[in-house]
Amino acid sequence: MRGGTGALCVADVVTSMPGLGVILGAEFLAATGGDMTVFGTADRLAGFGGVAPVPRDSGKISGNLRRPRRYNRRLQRVFYISALFSIRYCEDSRRFYDRKRPEGKRHIQAVLALARRRVNVLWALLRDGRCYEPTPPPPLVA
Repeated sequence: MRGGTGALCVADVVTSMPGLGVILGAEFLAATGGDMTVFGTADRLAGFGGVAPVPRDSGKISGNLRRPRRYNRRLQRVFYISALFSIRYCEDSRRFYDRKRPEGKRHIQAVLALARRRVNVLWALLRDGRCYEPTPPPPLVA
């Protein structure tokens, strides 16, 4: 599925992440349209997908976060299910999940935290146009 210029296409980058196969990758591309410039940042993509908490501040109360009411349910399903699969098949995801559980998070909260983290990774991969690697590449020296 490479483009004519030899560059990686978006589908190759998306399906390279553990937990995001062909079907979930296609659902991700259908929900987002495949154009990440529409969102601008990983935070906006996470907000659109319903995996980023929104503030519920009022008066003197601040720092109170809740689940968003308006988000794309299909995209949240893609992020959640891919996080569940990555817990099973990716050691890094399993370590993150296992670290969140003793912090007092319930199963669903820990999976959503992992899903949010994976949105950041997916965003970086799409921005850089490279496939997922278990160990990140060394930084470029200018």
